[in-house]
Formats: sequence, structure tokens, C-alpha cells
Amino acid sequence: MNRYERAAQIWSVLAWAARHRQTITYQQLSKATGMHAAGLGNMLDPIQAYCVQHRLPPLTVLVVQKATGLPGSGFTAAQAVQTASDQARVFDYDWLEHGNPQPNGFENLDQVPQV
Repeated sequence: MNRYERAAQIWSVLAWAARHRQTITYQQLSKATGMHAAGLGNMLDPIQAYCVQHRLPPLTVLVVQKATGLPGSGFTAAQAVQTASDQARVFDYDWLEHGNPQPNGFENLDQVPQV
């Protein structure tokens, strides 16, 4: 699988987590996708960029570190106060209605825009 196919796979897991109002650790996401936890940040970048570009709540805020309960340093808004409000927005958004962008929806997003 290429990076964009992995991003589409991860999107589905995160949309499910949002629907159930849950965060997911990097380790849990690793087990759910069969990917090594250390490589997940690179796969989350296209999702984060897609959300920024399409003015969606930041879906990747649901992926948290086991020790802290906060997103990793690659998340562009990794501040505890903002994280809680971002997670609430993600939980309230209807990701199933929005649908999965699929690999081609991520392909034109080379890097996460700086916020």
C-alpha cells in the first residue's frame, strides 16, 4: 500500500473512533492497521492536510500518545486547551456523512499547510 492508501485506511479507523467519541493511541492505531507505530505520523500528514484544506475539524487530533493522552508533536495544534476543543469538534462532526476521501483525495496534498 502506498501512503495515500494507508491514509484512507487510517481515515476509516479515525471516523469510527470519532463516531464512538473515542481517542486512539498510536499503539492501538498500529494494531488496527498493521503499520508500525513509528511510521504513523507520516501517514497522518495527508489526513491533517486534507482537513485543513477542506476546513474540517482536525480528525488526526484523535490519535494520542499513551503516556500523555495528547497528540504527537506532528499535530499542528498540539496544545492541551486546543486539543480538548478540537476533539469535541471532531466528535460532533458527521464523518460518515462526509465520507472517506479515498487515496485520490489525498494525492494532491504534498505537505501539511502551516497554521
